[in-house]
Amino acid sequence: MSPPQDRWNHNLHYHQLVLDAVPAHARTALDVGTGDGLLAGDLRERVPHVVAIDTDADVLARARAVGDDIAWVRGDGLAAPFPAGAFDVVASVAVLHHLPDLADGLRRLSTLVAPGGVLVAVGMARSTGWRDAPWEVAGVVQHQVLRRTRTYWEHTAPTVWPPPHTYAQIRQVARHELPGVRWRRLPLWRYALVWHRP
Repeated sequence: MSPPQDRWNHNLHYHQLVLDAVPAHARTALDVGTGDGLLAGDLRERVPHVVAIDTDADVLARARAVGDDIAWVRGDGLAAPFPAGAFDVVASVAVLHHLPDLADGLRRLSTLVAPGGVLVAVGMARSTGWRDAPWEVAGVVQHQVLRRTRTYWEHTAPTVWPPPHTYAQIRQVARHELPGVRWRRLPLWRYALVWHRP
């Protein structure tokens, strides 16, 4: 079940980016840090079997309203006993900055990706200098336009602010841990990582 078309926030804005990365052959998907479960619901429209995991019991209870055809799991996506290569899609939105160790987290998530599958993450990081300034301006402008034309919706999942890593740090760690990863800076204070397992 997708949210109403006029419901919007910075994370929902990039769900389509995640969906566009889903391989046509995908049969299984894992939504890590599912929060309110809306990404899991969107993935379920593309992928037959979706597992959504989150550590927060209260937010996961609310997420279950998205649909009973999703496997809702309370737990840590990095510590859960999923076998290696279990998922054609491993996805997360606004989760990586919650991890205690970014490199370890990316390594663990990559092990869960099946051959021919994809790891796709939309994350948040800190701006630090003049190179980030144009993205900051673009984010402010885009936010103002979209907030006036959409119904802003605040999620109920726990937040971490400010993010612990800069954009440059994220890019460096991702390229080291995920050889061949595609890294993109995005407006609305986000970045995207897309990595395909051969």
